[in-house]
This record gives sequence, C-alpha cells and structure tokens, in this order.
Amino acid sequence: MEECLGFGRVEQVFVSHVEDAVTFWAQCVDRADEMPPLCEELATYCPLKGPIFSNPEIGTIYGGLFSQDNCWYRCKVQKVISNEFCHVIYIDYGNSEAVNRSCLVELPEELQFPGLARKYRLWGLQLSDPDVSVSEQGTAFLVNMINERQITVRHKVTYKDNTVVVQAESDQTDIGEEVLKKGFAVRCKTVPILINDEGTRMDLICPPLNSNMSLSLSNRHVENAAGGDRKSSTTPNRTQDPFNNQSRALNPIDDSSGNNACWTKLSPGSSPNSLSTKHREVMDENERLKFQMDLVLKKCESLESQIELLGLEATKEKEAMHCLLERSLKTAISDKLRVLSSKIELLKSARRENMNICFGDDLSEAVRVISEECSVAPSSLETLEEIWGAYNVAQQAIQQCKVTEEVAGLIKTRNTVQQALFSAVQDFIREVDELSLSNRTKALEQIFSSLEDVYGKATDPEASDEVFQDFHDWKQAKIEKFSNVRSDTDDSLRVLFLWFNDLREFFDLTSTASLNSDEVVGNIDELIKNVESVIEKELNISGAEHDETEKKIILSAYNKVVQKIRQELELIRVVMSKHKDSVEFEKQIAEWLHKSPNVDKLLAIKKTLKGLKTQLRWKAIEQRSLEELDEACDADVNNIKENIAELREKIFEEIYLEQEEYNKLRCLVEKWFPELPLLHPESGIVNYMNSGGLLSVSLERELFNAEPMKELSSKRPVVCADIQGRKVLLKGYSIDVDTEAKVIERAAKYHMAWCELKEESHLVPLMFLFFCKSDPLAYLIVPFYPGESLREIQASRPLTIQEVARVMKGVACGLQTLHKANIVHGSVHQNNVFALNRKQGMLGDFDFTKTDEQRNLLNSVGPLNFTSPEVKAGHLASPSTDMYSYGCLLFWLSHGEQYKIMQDGTPDLESCSMDRNLKDLLSRLVSGASQITAAQVTEDEYFLTQEAQVLPVSNSEVDEASTNENADVQIQSCS
Repeated sequence: MEECLGFGRVEQVFVSHVEDAVTFWAQCVDRADEMPPLCEELATYCPLKGPIFSNPEIGTIYGGLFSQDNCWYRCKVQKVISNEFCHVIYIDYGNSEAVNRSCLVELPEELQFPGLARKYRLWGLQLSDPDVSVSEQGTAFLVNMINERQITVRHKVTYKDNTVVVQAESDQTDIGEEVLKKGFAVRCKTVPILINDEGTRMDLICPPLNSNMSLSLSNRHVENAAGGDRKSSTTPNRTQDPFNNQSRALNPIDDSSGNNACWTKLSPGSSPNSLSTKHREVMDENERLKFQMDLVLKKCESLESQIELLGLEATKEKEAMHCLLERSLKTAISDKLRVLSSKIELLKSARRENMNICFGDDLSEAVRVISEECSVAPSSLETLEEIWGAYNVAQQAIQQCKVTEEVAGLIKTRNTVQQALFSAVQDFIREVDELSLSNRTKALEQIFSSLEDVYGKATDPEASDEVFQDFHDWKQAKIEKFSNVRSDTDDSLRVLFLWFNDLREFFDLTSTASLNSDEVVGNIDELIKNVESVIEKELNISGAEHDETEKKIILSAYNKVVQKIRQELELIRVVMSKHKDSVEFEKQIAEWLHKSPNVDKLLAIKKTLKGLKTQLRWKAIEQRSLEELDEACDADVNNIKENIAELREKIFEEIYLEQEEYNKLRCLVEKWFPELPLLHPESGIVNYMNSGGLLSVSLERELFNAEPMKELSSKRPVVCADIQGRKVLLKGYSIDVDTEAKVIERAAKYHMAWCELKEESHLVPLMFLFFCKSDPLAYLIVPFYPGESLREIQASRPLTIQEVARVMKGVACGLQTLHKANIVHGSVHQNNVFALNRKQGMLGDFDFTKTDEQRNLLNSVGPLNFTSPEVKAGHLASPSTDMYSYGCLLFWLSHGEQYKIMQDGTPDLESCSMDRNLKDLLSRLVSGASQITAAQVTEDEYFLTQEAQVLPVSNSEVDEASTNENADVQIQSCS
C-alpha cells in the first residue's frame, strides 16, 4: 500500500464513479480479488439483520441497500437529513445518495475496514465555470471518456482527505489535456502542497531554492478536495466485472470534508520528494496501527462483557443446579419408580403387539409352500409332447405331398398316430383335472402378492437353494436370542417382585417375618438398574430394524421364493395351455376318429345351385319371350318376374350355405385334415382359402337384376343390385392371366384386415369376389351407401366442424387398420370415403388390379391433387403417402374449394384461417419431413379437443346399411 501512495507512483485503476469534470473515484486493479468475497458476505449477512433504530453516526460504516439494484453495499453516513433519511457515500465505489434509515444495517467489526474506492483529481486543473449546465456537460464528458474503464494514473500529491492528485492517461491519451481542450477546466494558478506535523511546507511542482523560503498562504489558491456534497448524476454498474470477473481494488479512504488543503515546508537538507514520501508513509502506517488498535480495543471490550455475562450465567446455572439437586433428592424414589413404571408400560405394549415371536414367518411359510407343495409336471405330459410332435410331422408330410398316389400311405400313418394321440390326450386331461391347478395358481399368486407388499419388487439375481438354509439358520438364531432376552426380563422382574413382597411384609406390623432393615433394602439400586437394563434391551430388540447382513439374507430368500413361484406358475401355464389344446383336440377329433371328412355336402349344394341357375335362365328366356309378344298378358309377365325373384332368393341362400360349408372345410384343412384339397381338387377349397373366404365360384353376373350406375362408372363398370333386400354394388375390373392371382391376393389381404376388427376396422367390407365366365372381368361386391360419400355430402349439406373431426378420426382408424397389415391404400379421396349417418367415418376399398404406386398416381379429384410429392418424384408408395392424402382430404373438408395451391401441388396452409390444433396437424400431414402415423393422428390434440364437444356415437346411430353387415359378411369369418 505504501508503494502505491508514493509520489510518482504509477498504477492501474478502474474508474467506478465520476464526480465532476476533474474529480473521479477508482479502484486499484492490483486488489481486484478482494471484492467477490466482500459482496458474498454482504449479500448473506445484511438481509438477516434488522434496520438500525437509533440515529446513524456520521462516519460509521453501515450496510446500505442501493436503490437502483436492491443490492447491499458498504456505505458511510455523511449527513443526517431528517429522522427518516440520511445522505451516504458507498465507500467501495464512490457514488452517493439519500437513503431511508430502514435501508441501513450495522456491520460486524470484520467489515469495518476502509473503502475499496479512492478519490482522484486531475493534476493542475480546476473547474472552469461554476455554471451548473456547463458543470454537468463536463461531468458527462469525463463519464463518457473514462467511466467503468481501466486507466493509468501517476501520483502527484495526496490531500489531507486522501484525495490523490494524479496525471491520468487512457490509451496513451492525457485525460487532463482532453478536459482542458474542451474548456471544462482551466489550469490552476497555484498548486496545492502538503503540510507535515512540524508545520513546514513544500511546493510540489516548483520546489524552493532553499528551506528558508516561505510562501504566503493568502497567495495560494486551495482547491476543494472533497468535491462538495453533491449527489452523482450517474451510478456505476455494480453488476459489471471490469477485471475478468474479479472485484474492484481496495484503497483506504477518509471521507472528511475539509475544504482547504494543508501546506508544508522543506526541512533543511531534505529534498521535497523524499520528505513527502516518508511523511506519507509514516502517516499511513500510523493510520493503519491506529485502526488495528481500535479493533483490538473493541474486541477486548467485547470479550470483557462476554466474560462478565458468562460469569453471571454460570452463577445462575450453579444456583439452578443446586435447586434441582435438592428437588431431585426429595423425589428420588418416586422419580425412579416413575421411570421404571413407564418402561414397564412400554414393555407390556410391545409384548401385546408381538404376542408371538415372529421373524419372517410369512417368508418361512412361502418357502414351505413352494418346497413341500411344489407342483410337478404331469407324468403324461412328456408322452403327450412326443406323440404330438410325431402327429405334427405326419400332418406336415401330408401338406407337402403333391402326388395323390402317395397321400394314402401318409394318411394311414397319420391316422395311427392320431389314435395314439387321442389316447395320450385323454390320459393327460384326466391327470391334469386331478391336480387342481387353478387353486394352486391362486394360492401362489396370493403368496406372491402378499410378499411383494411387504418386501417390494423382487430382483432376479442368481441364487442357490442354500439361501433357504441360511434364512432358516438366521431365523432360529434370532428367535433364540429374543427368547433369552425375554427370559432375562422375566427373571429380573420376578426378583423385583419378591423384593417388593419382602418390603410389604416388613412394613406389615402384624407379620412375624424376621427381617431387619438391611436385609429388606438390600442392593435395591443395583436391582432396579438391572431391571431397567434388561427391559431396555428387550425393547431395543423388539423395535430394532434389520442390519445390512440380515437384510441381505432376507432379500436373498425372498428373491429365491419369487423365482420359484414364477417357475411354477410358468409350468402351470404351459400345462394349462396344453390342457386347453388337448380338450379342443379331443372334442373336435372324436367325430373323425373312425371316418374321414368328405365334400359330399358341398357338392350337393353345388348341384342344387346348378339346377336353380338353369331354372333361372329358362325363366329369363320365358320372360323375354313374353315381353316381345305384342299381346303379352301383364299378369303372366308379373308372375314370371315373381318366380325369377324367388329363384334368385333361393340361389343366394344356397350360396350362403355353400360359403358356410367352405368355411367348415377350411377349418378342417387347417387343423386336422390337410389332405382334403389334394383328394378333392374339384371342390375348389384351395382357391377359397387363398382368397381368405372371399372368392365364390358359384356367383355369376347373370344372377343379379342389376342397374347400371353411370355416375360411378367413369373408371370401371359399376352396377347396383339387390341381395336379400340389401343394396350392393358390383364393381367390374378388367383382368388377365397375370393379374387374376394378384387381385385375389390383394383382396384377400384387405379382407383379412377387415376380419380382425369387423366394424371397428372402419373399412368398407368386401362381401364377395367372383370372376365372369364369359368376359375377362372380376366383380367385387361391396355394400352400397347412396349419398354417403364425402363428395355428395359436402355438395348437399356440408359437415360441421365437429362432424368432420368425428368422421376423419374414423378414416384415420381405417388407415391404421390397413397399415398394421402392411397395406398401402393409395386411393384416399372424397369419392372413396363415407360418412355413415354423418357420424361414422368409413374408408372404401381400392382398385385391386393396380399397384400401390399406380393407385397413388391416379389419386386426384378436382383441383386438389391427393398424390404425395414423393410419389410424383418416383419414390415408392408408403403409409406416409396415405397420410399425405388424408391430410389433403382433411384440408378439403375444412375449407371446401376456397384454398390456394403452391407450386409443388401442396395446399397453402398459411393463406387459410383455421383452428390452431388443426393447422398444426395439417402441417405435419402434408409436410414431407414429417412421418406422422395413423395411430398418432387418432391421438392428436385436434381430435381430443373436438371429442370433448361431441357425444360418442352409439351403435343405434350407425347407418341402416351397416346394421345388416353381419348378415352379409358372416360367411367371411377369418377364424
């Protein structure tokens, strides 16, 4: 510090506050690391202290709450303005303000050290004009030039109030010269000098030629070092860290406001510079020692007062202890008996709660159950699995056989194994029925649940069966220890009881017992102490928790029990599953043990159908002949029409019977008799199975009294017909040899996806598929929903917002069903989506003669192209392309024809006003970067918010057409 204060000393400082055009406050850069701990200590200490109640003392350092950032800083009171306000200077920065007394708190002694900021004045300058506006301009100029910046200062002289006169530079620019050039300051006519304690003086700029030379004080102009009591117009930023996150430097500052600098004289034989330096050093050292001495004196006074207080407290405690001892001696017996009685009460309560000694009894019982009552696999299970394996091999050999001559031997072998399997199945069922596996399963699950409630979720570490023995040994040792402790307690209480009995007899004046006082009293203190000890020991054992070793033993046994339970439950599950299969086998195969199924009933139905078709053709010829006659009788014509209608009704009834018989044969082929298609190729079972039960070889185009549907026949012939009172559509597709198999495969895949969920699939069902015998056409029969397509509904009475959400969620469910079956629809547009009763969204079928990409490229209705950009670019169709088409359809429903199309063909969402959730959903659907799935769409926030406003659809609200679907498609069972 002394070196910093020396004349000519150069140092780096950080300017924290500008007072006027020639005066500023700064912090020494070398001491920047002292600020962070000071700030942390103030922020921790000050908020916990209450405000000062007495008037603040001038010059005392307090903690002050700065008004601009509500942070705590050290400050020194300069002036008391009123009972509530006083003027303070923040000694670590230099700025000042008027604060409320409630914003001041007292600081401890360790924070009562000089400020970190020091006051500096530009060398040889004084303010040029006392005018306020000019002064403010000068202050602003200096603020802009040096405030919150690091500068270099060269010490010239130090005033009595610790103001240092310096020559300041910033980036090799003389700051004083810049202020002088701007006219905010003028050069001093006289310069301040320093006075020493002997009254000698020294001119620091122009030293005298000899020591006898004197200067008249009246001819010297003394500058105001304190700079007045003016509040700064600018406040330094306390949060800014000018030294790479270090604090501002600490320089002691005395804020006395003397208005005149002192003067000194050179002593003989001394140079001015050396004298001023030594004098300053001595003054600083004296000031430091005085400050330290004051601290020591204050600490001594504080320690003396603390010693005095401690002495008083010790005296009081001693007196209180004497009083307590006297009272304790008076009530010693009652106190001891009261303590003993309370422990006896606790012991009684503990024994009532633990009537029987139990340590892991639930776990011990579980170990016993899984060890002694463990279920074992039925003895017949192994034999059953061997025979069943041989049976499966025999069945597989029949399936793979392609030669009719060889199949007979394979069937004979299979039948032999089948007989053996039937006997093994009966033995297995009989043995399993005697095991009561259901009761065993319930018992194991109950044990598992109760143990899990006590011991928590089990882990699966590898553990040997020895853990059960370890658990048993631990439990026995624990029970033995507890029994011994309880026995000791009972013995001690029995001795105490005998002592009380002797005491009672001694005080009984009528007793003849010869006991003296020493014998009666005995060693009662030791006896009571022993009783308390054993009671405390039993209470500790009763309420003690298991240590880590005990916990490890218990948890190991528990995990092993859970492992055994799971293994046994898995064995029971396997046995029960095999039992279920065996019961089904026994039930279904019993009919065919001594005979083989045939297709006679199916062929009989086909023969009946052939006769009915012939009658229908003759009736049709007869009708045409009558209608061509000029004098045809209307009654005869109507009679023939009625006959034709009856024949058609009978034909469709027989077709339904044929489909039922096909379904029965399919089940037999899949489960028990794979040889049927090979033995009876004329039955057409293979084609029926390949189509998923959809193909009908008995249906013909001539069987229907169809009406052309010109409005639906733009791409393919579509006619409307009636099947048993139900309107259906016959869609005709041109096929060739190559596409026939593909049509069957695609239609069967679609039909199987519908069969899994039926009405919940939200797909239009396929009723029949048949091929025209005279033309290369395939006809697909589907239900007819007149006026229910989205195009027709929107043209007549558009759907409301809530109806759109409900319908489109159903369409999303339909896409989810198809995508789960790896089917890409490719034809999602307003003509192929139906809103049954304006509530149930249904996704229509598609052109099974075309590939996914071909359908997507043709997916355009009206100005809005439903084909995704990636398909246009030549990429393969995928579920995401369906979701793009779905998004375009949802957009079309929401805005009709009022929309804009961007250059890439996608809808312009930004040009439309819509619900926020809807816009978010559409942006993800039509964006190529998003891969949103149909399942995610059904759970989207848009549908969830709309569902809150719409009642759920009941089954009675579904369209009348869909209520009859079960009757139309019951023959399409996929089981």
